[in-house]
Amino acid sequence: MVALLVLALPAAAGAPVRSPHPQLRALPDQLIDLRIGEMAAATAPAPAPAAPIRQYLRPAVRPVSAQVLAAAARPAGPPFLGPARSVQPKSRPGAMVLQAMAKRQALRQGAICGDLDIQGDHIGRVPGRIGACNIDDAVRVRSVAGVGLSQPAVISCETARALRSWVVKGVKPAFRQRGPVVELKVAAHYVCRTRNNQPGAKVSEHGRGRAIDISGFTMKDGEVVTVLKGWGQGTTLRLLNQTLKAACGPFGTVLGPRSDGYHRDHFHLDVADYRGGPYCR
Repeated sequence: MVALLVLALPAAAGAPVRSPHPQLRALPDQLIDLRIGEMAAATAPAPAPAAPIRQYLRPAVRPVSAQVLAAAARPAGPPFLGPARSVQPKSRPGAMVLQAMAKRQALRQGAICGDLDIQGDHIGRVPGRIGACNIDDAVRVRSVAGVGLSQPAVISCETARALRSWVVKGVKPAFRQRGPVVELKVAAHYVCRTRNNQPGAKVSEHGRGRAIDISGFTMKDGEVVTVLKGWGQGTTLRLLNQTLKAACGPFGTVLGPRSDGYHRDHFHLDVADYRGGPYCR
């Protein structure tokens, strides 16, 4: 062990006081540029403070509208939209009320077929001279829907209701500007006879109270528009034609001057029922 130490002493005597530094490695060009940039940034003066950001201008305030000014100028006392409660209508005079009640009572007394618009009398069964010529529950009609008949018509309630429907939906609208119509000219109603009075023919619907013939219309000013004369004139032909067409529906059979020579001067209207619908000529 001592021998080894002795042998190592000469070598230790020749060693340097401190270890030599390793040689510096050459830096690449990129690293040199980076270092130079860092040093320049460290020695550069501080940047000037950024200028303040300009704020956007606010839009100009719009002028107050005339509606707003008018609403602001409205007095606070009166209500804004209307009165707090609706104004009650004035009471009708007592005489007017009594007159209306009396008129309605009279209509009730004269009403037939369960309709106030059909005024007349109830007759009951009307026998005929032949078996098929009768009416089981006949009425005598004086007016329908406020329009009088030139003569009371003995017909059935079914016929009376069809007549009322035709007057309301056909006659009155057709003559609205020329009229109003105040009367129907009745050419025929119940009569026990055959069709067109022909021997051997079937019993007419007139013999059953299911038909009525109208030959003209009387206006409020007294003018009378007849089927015979009015059908050939331009001013009344359109009105009569419109009236005749309106009867097709309320009545099952409607015959006028275009149908045949038997009906050149009147409208034949009856409530016959056909499988194919109303027969209108």
